[in-house]
Amino acid sequence: MKKVPTRAAPESTDGPGPRIGIAFGAADAVYLRETSSPDTVVTTTRTKWDAFVRGVQAGEFDHFLDAAES
Repeated sequence: MKKVPTRAAPESTDGPGPRIGIAFGAADAVYLRETSSPDTVVTTTRTKWDAFVRGVQAGEFDHFLDAAES
């Protein structure tokens, strides 16, 4: 299986880490890991990942940001 990692932030982005790496694998597999703990990999499906992304785009998790800023 060949995984092509995608960073959650552009290479030119400065700022605090860790960063999240995302790789799309064979069939329906999606792999996630933090750069600070590269040996720990979370696996999910493409269907669940796509649902999560749609939720982020729709603002379903914005209340977490509001709570963190308080």
